[in-house]
Amino acid sequence: MFLGCAPGVGKTYEMLAQARTLADEGVDVVVGVVESHGRAATAALVDGLEVIERVPVEYRGTVLLEMDLDAVLARDPELVLVDELAHSNAPGMQNEKRWQDIEVLRDAGIDVLSTVNIQHFESLNDVVAQITGVTQRETVPDAVVRGADQIELVDIEPRALRQRLAQGKVYDAGRIDGALANFFRQGNLTALRELALLWLADRVDDKLAAYRAANAITDTWEARERVVVSVTGGPESAGLIRRAGRIASRSSAELLVVHVVRGDGLTDRGAVDVGGLRKLASSIGAGFYSVVGDDVPQTLLEFARAMNATQLVLGTSRRSRWQRLFDEGVGAAVVRDSGRIDVHMVTHDKAAVRNRLDIRDTRFHRPGSWILAVLAPVALTGLLTVIDRYLGFASQSALFFVVILAVALLGGVVPAALSAVMSGLLLNYFFAAPRFTFTIAEPDNIITIVVMLIIAIAVAALVDSATVRRRQAQRAGRDAELLALFSSAVLDGAGVSGLLQRVRETYQQTSVAVARREDRTETIAHSVGDDPPRTAAEADTVCPAAGGEYELLLRGPEVGAADQRVLAAVASQVAAAVERDRLEAEAAEADELARTDELRRALLAAVSHDLRTPLAAAKAAASSLRSPEVTFSEEDTAELLATVEESIDQLASLVGNLLDSSRLAAGVVRPQRERTYLPEVIHRAGAAVTRRAPGNPEISVEIACDWALTDAGLLERALANLIDNALRHGGGNVEVRTDLVQASGRGADDSDAPRCRIRVIDHGAGIPVAERSRVFTPFHQYGDQNRQTSGVGLGLSVASGFVSAIGGTLVAAQTPGGGTTMVVELPAFDGASERGEEAADG
Repeated sequence: MFLGCAPGVGKTYEMLAQARTLADEGVDVVVGVVESHGRAATAALVDGLEVIERVPVEYRGTVLLEMDLDAVLARDPELVLVDELAHSNAPGMQNEKRWQDIEVLRDAGIDVLSTVNIQHFESLNDVVAQITGVTQRETVPDAVVRGADQIELVDIEPRALRQRLAQGKVYDAGRIDGALANFFRQGNLTALRELALLWLADRVDDKLAAYRAANAITDTWEARERVVVSVTGGPESAGLIRRAGRIASRSSAELLVVHVVRGDGLTDRGAVDVGGLRKLASSIGAGFYSVVGDDVPQTLLEFARAMNATQLVLGTSRRSRWQRLFDEGVGAAVVRDSGRIDVHMVTHDKAAVRNRLDIRDTRFHRPGSWILAVLAPVALTGLLTVIDRYLGFASQSALFFVVILAVALLGGVVPAALSAVMSGLLLNYFFAAPRFTFTIAEPDNIITIVVMLIIAIAVAALVDSATVRRRQAQRAGRDAELLALFSSAVLDGAGVSGLLQRVRETYQQTSVAVARREDRTETIAHSVGDDPPRTAAEADTVCPAAGGEYELLLRGPEVGAADQRVLAAVASQVAAAVERDRLEAEAAEADELARTDELRRALLAAVSHDLRTPLAAAKAAASSLRSPEVTFSEEDTAELLATVEESIDQLASLVGNLLDSSRLAAGVVRPQRERTYLPEVIHRAGAAVTRRAPGNPEISVEIACDWALTDAGLLERALANLIDNALRHGGGNVEVRTDLVQASGRGADDSDAPRCRIRVIDHGAGIPVAERSRVFTPFHQYGDQNRQTSGVGLGLSVASGFVSAIGGTLVAAQTPGGGTTMVVELPAFDGASERGEEAADG
């Protein structure tokens, strides 16, 4: 694929130059279609290459030359040149778009060189219209271009392109001034060039990611800017995302938002509005990820390196200076270990909110509590020795109580007990009479020391219990947040693959699979990621679902026991989703079998009567004619022969409808929609019916809409069935009328263009409202129990299928005064999908 930012950059020239090089190397190259647009240098490169003659197609009085797809397939070259990927084929061609022709060639094993401009990409249609003021009518799905094995950007500086245009190398003289003043303005070309470069960079980035994953590369490669912003879910998170979005936009970088789900108590998490943050991230074009990890700095850096991020945005810490003495915080740890990743620390209003001093869950918690238990009583003893003459024993005892309570609050039961014992001994030795001896003269002093010990242990036990409860609550909150995360995916209709993908992202796994155990064998039901585990032995983490029939197989960092409780619940959700899908598939299969069986029974019931009757009549007439015992007059012989002919016509009609019904069910009907003259089609359909109808009935035709965009052959067969049905059920008086109406909104294209309505009107008994939708069901006949006409109930079903295949609608309505009107609506030719003209390529 040769990609350009605008017409005239040289895409076709580069394609032809490469084709000639390949031809010189012995490659079998043919030209399917090349549009030189009168450029002599481009046309010269075609000389010497085999050119497949194009097909002339008449369209609105103009002969258009389109690529002969069948001729290219019959030629079967190694390589074919197909210019202008986004081109719309003329009505009547095999495919509506040229890119569909290319897909057919690729499926046939033929390599293709093609060209396309960035303004024709479907995803950029609105952006291009906003930039240039021109809405491109011919677009191509991005996936088609992404599916190319190789994309080559044909680039040129905007000033140079404008100069080429001014020199007449792009358009003829009459179009130069208008092009320079409109589409080819300097700003337009610059913006389109940037769009092309960014789009191509995305595809290159996809290939780079695949290469890094295949080769297990985790170091950051600064091939493209990618910004990761970490949010806690607190009130400052929205501001951080917006600030990171501005940072990313300055360098046209990709933005990723990551929320670390944690329960270690290091920060005050507050209320977490993950849904709101996900919506905000989506609104600015950022991806949102939730990952699990108690070591937040390490989790963030692992995620950033896995995403090949170049920048990391964090909010400033809420920790006070005293707290940073005990724990440096997430930001400092990330900056220290970030390596080649740039870290932005963004201030926010919540940074000024300080949390209380609490070292219980910091790295200094355990050693700090033991040190405090020993040093605090010693330090207090030294202080009291200095001011001993100012304080009595009661005051000194109270101060030791304060020290013990402080140790009990910050430490555990054992450090508090140690502090109480040391405080009692120091108080007894230095301050209880007699001093400097462990002898206690007064019983009150003994009670004081014992009370110290009891209070210290009680307070410490209470604090430890509260800490345990807090940790349990935090763990429960974390589990609830994770379950809410996965449940939201289920409610959003993510399906099994979506759930597995969410598990992979949250737990930073390489791949995840769900396996079903059956008779000691494992079958992989679904999987996501690269190289998913096929058995439990290949997985790093195995989590069985409730019931034991299904289990999650994870490949990547091992999931801890605490997280496996949540994972077990998720495994049950995944198992339920897999089982639901399986049951729905089985129900759909059973429903299909039931419908098939019902159709088979209906067919047998109908065939047993409606095929046997004309067969019996034909056989009786033929047997009578062949009998040597009876001599018939000329009139009798003619009547018997007419009976044979009429019976065979009935059989031909019945068999034809059966074959048409089977073709519709198999999906092999492929209409060729083109400009069609309706009076001719209606005449042929009516003549085919009246030839075999008894009594030579007349059909009244009134035409007010002459042309429609449809398949003439299929429409004729549909109208023949409708007219035949009207003659058999409507008393022999049938009218066919056409008129031009505004769109009813029921068409396949759902456009606002005018539509051509064809009405087949009879004046028979009519069809009740409740039966009108059922008459199009195969093998259904209104009034089956008393029917007097032949047929297997397929005529209207086949007609409905043909009308739907050609892009129309068929409904049953009541005829004023009694009877039934079958209404067919088709796109009128003047309002049909007209052949678009390329906005810039001419």
